[in-house]
Amino acid sequence: MEVGQRQAPSAPPNTRFSSDGFWWWNGAEWKPAVSPDRLWQWNGATWVPRAVAAGSRPGAGVGVVITIGVFAGVLVLVSLLTVVVLLTMGGQIGNLFSNVVGALSGP
Repeated sequence: MEVGQRQAPSAPPNTRFSSDGFWWWNGAEWKPAVSPDRLWQWNGATWVPRAVAAGSRPGAGVGVVITIGVFAGVLVLVSLLTVVVLLTMGGQIGNLFSNVVGALSGP
């Protein structure tokens, strides 16, 4: 082991873990070996931070990228629709406001 490198504490010799690593046998019953938030893991003696391998949850990153992409796409679509409406009906909208202002300021 290199200098400055920590070794993970090992489980006591009588601790048995399930094949998937999510449960451990305390001698009477199976207990969860991973916290409900999946951030901590039981090593047989104490709870330690769970090492999550890079890329073990690809769905989270992909979900964020898809959400941002959909939001940007909707934003672009609404912007284009607004520009088209203003270019095609701008004169009519301006005329409508002129009529409203004239009606409000008239006798």
